[in-house]
Amino acid sequence: MSAVLRSEADRGLPGLQDIEAAARVVYREFQATPQYHWGLSSQRLGTDCWIKHENHTPVGAFKIRGGLTYFDALKHAGDLPQEVISATRGNHGQSIGWAARAHGVACTIVVPQGNSLEKNAAMRALGVTLIEHGQDFQESREFAIRLAAERGAHVVPSFHADLLSGVATYWWEFMRAVPQLDVVYVPIGQGSGACAAIAAKFALGRSLRIVGVVSAHATTYADSLAAGRVVEAPVTTQLADGMACRIADASALDILLPHIDHIVQVSDDEVAQAMRDLYADTHNVAEGAGAASFAAAMRERAQLKGQVVGTTLCGGNVDAPVFSRVLGAT
Repeated sequence: MSAVLRSEADRGLPGLQDIEAAARVVYREFQATPQYHWGLSSQRLGTDCWIKHENHTPVGAFKIRGGLTYFDALKHAGDLPQEVISATRGNHGQSIGWAARAHGVACTIVVPQGNSLEKNAAMRALGVTLIEHGQDFQESREFAIRLAAERGAHVVPSFHADLLSGVATYWWEFMRAVPQLDVVYVPIGQGSGACAAIAAKFALGRSLRIVGVVSAHATTYADSLAAGRVVEAPVTTQLADGMACRIADASALDILLPHIDHIVQVSDDEVAQAMRDLYADTHNVAEGAGAASFAAAMRERAQLKGQVVGTTLCGGNVDAPVFSRVLGAT
């Protein structure tokens, strides 16, 4: 798959004016997150490495940007509901919980059984009513849709144009701050991060390569991109819950197919090593999905010599016992 330059006005992608408007919404809550050229990470990778710190948002992950713009769109359309319902493994739920609280909207979030205790606690602290249901994200999502139909509540999806415009602001920040980027590595959960990177690339007229990253234990997007259609795949990752999706989103797939340079699959062991590396190099905490970008770059480091590489620490919400075990492993 090769990245083919196209108009920013193409269907499904926010253009430059959309992203700039989204940034104004996001910056009411917090300012642009930093990106740093970390010396030790660059040394480890063998080339210039920049890390975008979305772990520095108020919910510790990039997702909050999409929640803010989604609710802003509802408000301006006069469609703010009394209750919203969504499903998550944690960061999307915090995003929706934050934005719902800001707009005075009741929020119910469905998570799988055995979900991160600390992500669950963070959602409840935002006023979310939390329901544990299902063995994985897909079962939680299907239950959330049924529950919303019963209650007459509004379902907030995991992938939507109004989420995408907000998420694109972080890639817009990154590409403006480091215009010399040759390639960026983007983790794929339900696809908003990678599609947002594509949107920012075209909005700014850049030619950098966008590489998608999936868990080797949750390959729906890798399989779907290879097949050109949605392919369900089992989820067995124990560490990268932010990428633990069983069924790719068809709308996201349509955007990714022509524009992702290629896909890298990273194992839980590689993700754990990247979590250790990032902590040693930057003293920032990365959750599994938050370390996947760096893990993929390390996998391909022999091919990256002389290039300027962008990676994203897109979330730092890992339970303390899990992180302790990762750091203690050899």
